[in-house]
Amino acid sequence: PTTRAWSRVLSMVQRVTYRRRKSFATKSNVVRKVRTPGGKLTLQYVGKQAKRTGCGESGCDRPLSGIKAHRPQELKRISKRQKTVSRPYGGAKCGKCVRTRIIRAFLIEEQKIVKKVLKAQTAEQPKK
Repeated sequence: PTTRAWSRVLSMVQRVTYRRRKSFATKSNVVRKVRTPGGKLTLQYVGKQAKRTGCGESGCDRPLSGIKAHRPQELKRISKRQKTVSRPYGGAKCGKCVRTRIIRAFLIEEQKIVKKVLKAQTAEQPKK
């Protein structure tokens, strides 16, 4: 073939069309061109980027350590072991928030004991 014929062959681009019904360039319809082993050019749908599960405590937006990012449908499919960590509130609250909760509960209980002791001491003083 002549040079002109080669340039025509090289300039011809294989057309590809969407494989699903949606024909708009939306976030859920992102595609990538892929060449198959047979030499055919097809479209491969790119799934949405997954976001890591965050802490459930209000005001805390830290991602939970030990839990991978998954899409909501994928979270339904995977086992419970992959969605939690072995500690109180594991898979719901981050370690920092759990620690502060435990400390807060302990200090409140300590305060109750101190109040009770002070009340007993004040009750003893007038008797003397």
